Amino acid sequence: MTAPPTLTVLVADDNPVVRAGLRSLLGGSPDLKVVAEASDGRAALRETLRTRPHVILLDVRMPPHDGLTALPHLARLAPVLMLTHSREPETVEEALRLGAGGYLVHGEFTAEELLRAVRDVGEGRPRFTATASEVLLRSLRSATVSIPLHGEELVSRAQPDVTQCGLSVREVEVMELIATGLNNRQIAATCFITEKTVKNHVNRIFAKLHTTTRAEAIASWLGTRPTR
Repeated sequence: MTAPPTLTVLVADDNPVVRAGLRSLLGGSPDLKVVAEASDGRAALRETLRTRPHVILLDVRMPPHDGLTALPHLARLAPVLMLTHSREPETVEEALRLGAGGYLVHGEFTAEELLRAVRDVGEGRPRFTATASEVLLRSLRSATVSIPLHGEELVSRAQPDVTQCGLSVREVEVMELIATGLNNRQIAATCFITEKTVKNHVNRIFAKLHTTTRAEAIASWLGTRPTR
């Protein structure tokens, strides 16, 4: 039986205990391998250029050179998964703006969820814990694009036409959370409903959007699904 391909990881955190813990956890999985460590953003960039990892785990606050300063440079070299105690909305938004492929806050995930997040981000799928997902949800709800018409008139464009989709208010909320990459259990925790209720909402959303998978639903919701 062919062994799964190895996903190489760089761990950047100023706390050596955290780095050691992550090395031990990731090293226990046959498809993951920590190839380098760094204690600040500058060292992370240097080690990334040297080892060319598939995924970078990056903390935010790492004196003297913090993670956010290094992030745009690192994101051009490999997918970056923020792994941090920093939960401020402005920090989450800045990290995503600068190119982070995911954002996990310590204390909001299990060891298995972390391993899954590393694999997903390495394959281009975003992963977020509850704090980051709530920031994204607020951004989705408040984001509008103003388009000038005839020089003065403005129209706002944000979410798809919910009335045309036929989604209920709760289904819209669940769909927005699906679009941020949350699984059913995380959506249930965010919305304070049971996982079974989430599954029922997801099934109805799929039916109303004429989709069968999360990827298709997200593409339809964001307007990127090709027409047939």
